[in-house]
Amino acid sequence: MIIVTGGAGFIGSNIVYGLNKKGIDDIIVVDNMKNAKKHRNLSGMQIYDYVDKVDFIENLDSFKNYKIDAIIHQGACSDTLEDDGRYMMKNNYDYSKILFHFALDNNIRFIYASSASVYGNGENGFSEKRENEYPLNVYAFSKFSFDQYIRRFINKVNTQIVGLRYFNVYGPQENHKDKMASVIYHFHNQILETGTVNLFKGSEGFKRDFVYVDDVVSVNMFFLENADKRGIYNCGTSRAESFLSIGEIMKNLYKNVRIEFIDFPQNLKGKYQTFTQADISLLRESGYSKEFISLKDGVKQYTDILKQYDGYYKN
Repeated sequence: MIIVTGGAGFIGSNIVYGLNKKGIDDIIVVDNMKNAKKHRNLSGMQIYDYVDKVDFIENLDSFKNYKIDAIIHQGACSDTLEDDGRYMMKNNYDYSKILFHFALDNNIRFIYASSASVYGNGENGFSEKRENEYPLNVYAFSKFSFDQYIRRFINKVNTQIVGLRYFNVYGPQENHKDKMASVIYHFHNQILETGTVNLFKGSEGFKRDFVYVDDVVSVNMFFLENADKRGIYNCGTSRAESFLSIGEIMKNLYKNVRIEFIDFPQNLKGKYQTFTQADISLLRESGYSKEFISLKDGVKQYTDILKQYDGYYKN
């Protein structure tokens, strides 16, 4: 049995889909379905059970009766603009600690989602070192804090513990994220509505490590299949690409598209990563050798699904 928290969300549902493709369906999905749109992320999946996140954490002891091999913990508040720090820490930090100790106490492997946001502006680089980490918002701080907590245990226990620092993930099943969805999703909708891609002024200089969600799933599957591996690893392509590059790729995938530039929002100043680029040396040293999908190919695959199926997997 595998538990996927956040399993009705963007990356979580893609992990469920990846498990299904491997013939695994004894999956318990834990999530909060307050945003009812998330149900569509599971409509094409095969799972054993669905459990509300509050019911799950309040009744953890009852899950000792299941033969749980691994918890893939993807559940979190991912809104980087959320300014309720107490809510963020309870949801992302306290909840994760409770779940982690349940895994330790019951010898359950624990693979969890961290974030490249822990690196802040990245002025010291993007390798998995404490001196490189300086979060710029409370979301990033919640992820950073849990990584710091995990570091106390990771080499002192027998249970597999893996943290994956996701860079800018894009791909199918993110419709419910609304404003927090990837730029590809937003550009697609802008093109359909107005025939225009709106970019912030200076976007040619804003470069991020954009990683297609299929690659994120592949990295999770690698650690799931290699129980002897442990550590905190970057999960990105090691390539920095500009937002303008994405606009130009998408312009060529649709007809009669214009690119227009708009002012940079005041509320993002000082909280916005203008550059990210994963150092994946540790990931490669772990034995993960698969090449990451190029931005051009990933955007093409995703836009095909957006055009044909509104961004969802059908089966």
